[in-house]
Amino acid sequence: MSVAVVGAGAFGTALAISLARKGPVTLWARDPANMAEARENTARLAGCPFPEPLILTGDLAQAANAGILLIAVPTQKLRGFLEANKILLASKTLVACCKGIELATGAGPVTVVADVVPNAVPAILTGPSFARDIARGLPTALTLACADDKTGQHLQQQLTTANLRLYRTTDTIGAELGGALKNVIAIACGTAMGAGLGESARAALMTRGFAEMQRLAAHLNADPQTLSGLSGFGDLTLTCTSEQSRNYCLGLSLGQGTRFNPNTTVEGAATAKAVHLLAQESALDLPITAAVAGLLENRLDVATAMRDLLARPLKEE
Repeated sequence: MSVAVVGAGAFGTALAISLARKGPVTLWARDPANMAEARENTARLAGCPFPEPLILTGDLAQAANAGILLIAVPTQKLRGFLEANKILLASKTLVACCKGIELATGAGPVTVVADVVPNAVPAILTGPSFARDIARGLPTALTLACADDKTGQHLQQQLTTANLRLYRTTDTIGAELGGALKNVIAIACGTAMGAGLGESARAALMTRGFAEMQRLAAHLNADPQTLSGLSGFGDLTLTCTSEQSRNYCLGLSLGQGTRFNPNTTVEGAATAKAVHLLAQESALDLPITAAVAGLLENRLDVATAMRDLLARPLKEE
């Protein structure tokens, strides 16, 4: 079955490059002219040339001829994109390639796809990965989540490449939550490091943040064990320890009190606010998430946030 990648940001471009090394794949971009001439995405992924089998197009109808569509659109823009193009996308297998929780509804990407294009087959591709690593052919492992395991097996075969190894699960909610919530914890870790609070503080935030991730997963009827895999623990480890992570870098800016580029897509910012609202409505105890939301909304400063976390009642682990 043919494959197309819809969205030519860094991650979508990287997936298309990796897939094109084993056969033809279409990459849809809103404005492909510069990329067509250079045969690389100079704006988002410079230095990673397109393999010959990569077909670039600005015509969404051409990309939608494929049976499998990887939708690499930011979570907060996903619903609008699907609404605008749901006729073209009907009856397709739509694999969301984004990480986050929709601020307006509290829904994850798979739920958004199912809501807007109910006759499509939804899935999600998530896990610890940087676009440049994938594009350079470096070994990367991801989680592919699809409620229908037969479809999941087919997708796993079609989307695995020489450097991209996919593990599958039917727990779409758990996979969604792992990819979304680790970004919130990465902001917290970046903030701690930017404020000079040290490696020990980061380790504590990662560990207790992981407990929050599992707590929310259980509340939403996902399997908490899914969070122990690539889409949770794996992605958490990568994102909380590298300055290649935009979420971590946002946290660094918060901790240092420096300006962060407002045009940079940081999925964890909206996710922190969405999850904090959900936690309040559900009486869930997610203190790190609450602190990140407070920092982003300028209700807290770093010193107060850390003091409040350290002053919480003592408890068993």
